[in-house]
Amino acid sequence: MTSVPGSPAEGRGGRTPNGVRPPAPLCAAPNPSYEPAAFVVPAGACDSHAHVVSGEPRHPLVEGRSYTPPPAPEADYLRMLEGTGMSRGVLVQISVYGTDNRYLLEVLARHPEKLRGVAVVDPSVDDETLLEMHRAGVRGLRINVLFGGGVGWQVMETLAARIAGLGWHLQLLMDVRELPGLLPRISALPVPVVVDHLGHLPASGGPDSQGFRALLSLLTDHDAWVKLSGAYRLDAGAPDYPDARALAEAVLEAAPDRVVYGSDWPHVAVPHGMPDTGRLRNLLASWAPDEDLLRRVLVDNPARLYDFPPLA
Repeated sequence: MTSVPGSPAEGRGGRTPNGVRPPAPLCAAPNPSYEPAAFVVPAGACDSHAHVVSGEPRHPLVEGRSYTPPPAPEADYLRMLEGTGMSRGVLVQISVYGTDNRYLLEVLARHPEKLRGVAVVDPSVDDETLLEMHRAGVRGLRINVLFGGGVGWQVMETLAARIAGLGWHLQLLMDVRELPGLLPRISALPVPVVVDHLGHLPASGGPDSQGFRALLSLLTDHDAWVKLSGAYRLDAGAPDYPDARALAEAVLEAAPDRVVYGSDWPHVAVPHGMPDTGRLRNLLASWAPDEDLLRRVLVDNPARLYDFPPLA
């Protein structure tokens, strides 16, 4: 059975019996080359989920992190976008920076037409800071209950109320096996929700598993969104991840206008071997073989969700 790394019990990282926190494990670097595109990537295509890590001392990592990533700086990220044919990108605040969004905001500010962001904040954040983030390109906040360094369920309603007037969304990094008990709270939020990584549950359970059926209910009954990302986190069957494909096809059928694609570069805390970012993009051609559907997932849906300017 496929395991899911970073479960609530595992991901927060406890202490050893003597009270000392174990060192956060080092991650491998992503592959620098990419499988060539197996389809014509449309103009305006967006990679809606990736991270940047400066690697510089002025951007320190939080002590309570679950892993230690290698540097994945702005220049490498932009090369990845170009190498995989993506015109646009969405950067998600990586958990190892906690609520220190400085590097994320620095990168966004340099590419206002090309990039958008999802930040992580404490509920005490002031309104002017949120407005400054909006001007920099942030369009959502992330709730993270899987890896150390994030903010969790206890602040969800507070944050949703703070961002409703900005037109932002909440992005949920969770294992949707928890979702049935959370549906009443999530469905009552005054903002859209976006679920990471196809729900981050073992794909071997298939689309009829209880947690995934709850995700489909959230999509169909409450206008939620989902990211086609992190297949390698759900399924050990590299390189095509057949169990994850069944989940992808199910969400595409349920809500084709509320699904976006993300590479999850630089693939931190990889459980089953470093994936090829180009290969992950190419899987879309089998998950969404219709050209119109591909365009919705890569261009139209992210343009609407992340408030990108019209294509020239």
